Amino acid sequence: MATRKEIRVDIGKCTGCRHCETACSLKHSEEGMVNPKLSRIRVFTDFEREMAHPIISGPYTDAKCTSRYNIIMDGKEYESCLLCRASCPTRPFFTEPDTEIPLKCDLCGEPPDPNCVKVCVHGALQLVEVEEDDAESA
Repeated sequence: MATRKEIRVDIGKCTGCRHCETACSLKHSEEGMVNPKLSRIRVFTDFEREMAHPIISGPYTDAKCTSRYNIIMDGKEYESCLLCRASCPTRPFFTEPDTEIPLKCDLCGEPPDPNCVKVCVHGALQLVEVEEDDAESA
């Protein structure tokens, strides 16, 4: 069975420091400057509930979501749109600031060496190897 690498997120370990956003934006900035809008990861902080949620950009979809619903985590309710990884027309989160080209996590190159994982001292982000079934790799 084939394997691939992906970033695993443990929101229970995320402190909301946003160092991952900074490291990602530096990697993807041609000028070597911090620009959070270039980051392929966003940390959404719920100060009221004292939780931080790192979201890594996924594939682009040109369709607006029609299945929004609420998710319950640790007894707290969240809108699914907040936790969605897609770059889509209804959210401005994962698009290039000047061109509006959709951004997708590229794991910082080949072989995967994501800067966000390197700077996450709390272990909320980890690069893991996962098995793919034949349907996913086709």
